[in-house]
Amino acid sequence: MKFTPTGILPMTALLLSAAGCSSTVASISPAKYDKMSCSELNSELGDTATDISRTAIARGKVASTSVPTWLLGGERVKTVVANRETAKIERLQQQQQAIVATRKQRCASAP
Repeated sequence: MKFTPTGILPMTALLLSAAGCSSTVASISPAKYDKMSCSELNSELGDTATDISRTAIARGKVASTSVPTWLLGGERVKTVVANRETAKIERLQQQQQAIVATRKQRCASAP
């Protein structure tokens, strides 16, 4: 991909906005899942899996972005954004594990 000075500004804005938006996952509260029905748990599990996939795709796009050497701090921003996306994936996986554990306890047909 060839970068021009006018193309760098949108890319930098995208990276910086992703850095600010990547920490929006709330803390995990297992008590929240105790109040859900089995169908709600299944739905929440699906939503969490979708969020994990979406975040992994975004992380891959950021990691594969080619930053020109003259853009000072560009590689550092790219690394920070990728690390934040990785942390978000880890939090989502913990949330998913909490949902699975609750589902196993409460729902008879849950694997």
